[in-house]
Amino acid sequence: MVVFGSGHVTVQANFNLASSSSSRIYLEVLIVNRRLLHVLSAELAFAVCLHCFWTLSAVAAEPVHVAKPLTSPKQFTTGIEGPACDAKGRIYAVNFAEQKTIGVVTPDGKASLFVKLSNGSTGNGIRFDRSGAMYIADYPNHNVLRVDMRTKQIKVFAHEPKMNQPNDLAIGPDGILYASDPNWGNSTGQLWRIDRRGKVTKLAGDMGTTNGIEVSPDGKTLYVNESAQRNIWAFDITPAGKLDNKRLIKKFPDHGFDGMRADVDGVLYVTRYGKGTVVKMTPAGKVLAEIDVLGKRPSNICFGGPDGRTAYVTEVEHQRLVSFRVERPGLAWRRWQQKKSK
Repeated sequence: MVVFGSGHVTVQANFNLASSSSSRIYLEVLIVNRRLLHVLSAELAFAVCLHCFWTLSAVAAEPVHVAKPLTSPKQFTTGIEGPACDAKGRIYAVNFAEQKTIGVVTPDGKASLFVKLSNGSTGNGIRFDRSGAMYIADYPNHNVLRVDMRTKQIKVFAHEPKMNQPNDLAIGPDGILYASDPNWGNSTGQLWRIDRRGKVTKLAGDMGTTNGIEVSPDGKTLYVNESAQRNIWAFDITPAGKLDNKRLIKKFPDHGFDGMRADVDGVLYVTRYGKGTVVKMTPAGKVLAEIDVLGKRPSNICFGGPDGRTAYVTEVEHQRLVSFRVERPGLAWRRWQQKKSK
């Protein structure tokens, strides 16, 4: 938004880059003082138009889907995963410098140790709730850990001995967590629901190697991919918290999957482990783009940046994070903004 004033008239211009598919740009000009519409000077109109031209040209020219390294190679181990952004835009990923750690990366790529895990815990997927608490899938101990970001105190939030190894996490708008749970040796998997008190409920036990997992913006659909079978499934989340209406939305002929995330429109970004890309696809399974992420083994993805339109990918081959710009903000980023506005 930019505001101009000239004498008795104030003109406020709002800019919005809309629609990821068409990349159309909308301009809204509001004359705040409605009684003085007729005195809008030619000089002010020219200033508004000039500013609009330069602003819209800069936005329209911004490259999207072009990956670049964010961190240096080998700052993380080959177990690099996660990732998730906090409200200040910092990116967290597991296994910084050594296993059983969580690293933090600034938006300009400076990485450091955030916390070390204990009791044999090793992290995989990371999520934040709206209060700012961090949740980590601790796969060796069949736990979901909760981290107090102020004190760095780590507690077991949920434990389920019947889990194979909790892998990736998703969180709904109601704060309910969902965990994928693959058995790599048998090429099978499960799905779990973890409520806000840490109670664990099995949702599905007859899946393939469940991996990437996400909840739709309205909280009514759960998406999960199966790495070995190369399927992406959708389920309805019922009011009772169960899964219904399982349906295949996309099957790929080659390579595997890992983590996935949604943007504010519900468009899915799926890491293609082994191919070195991120697939952008609609909730109905239509592929919109495939983005090279500079390494063959992308393991997960999240969104952040000041406008929510920067994707961060953990990449195993070079043990680093890469980033690229997208057209629309990530879903998790929007939830941070909603929290700030309350």
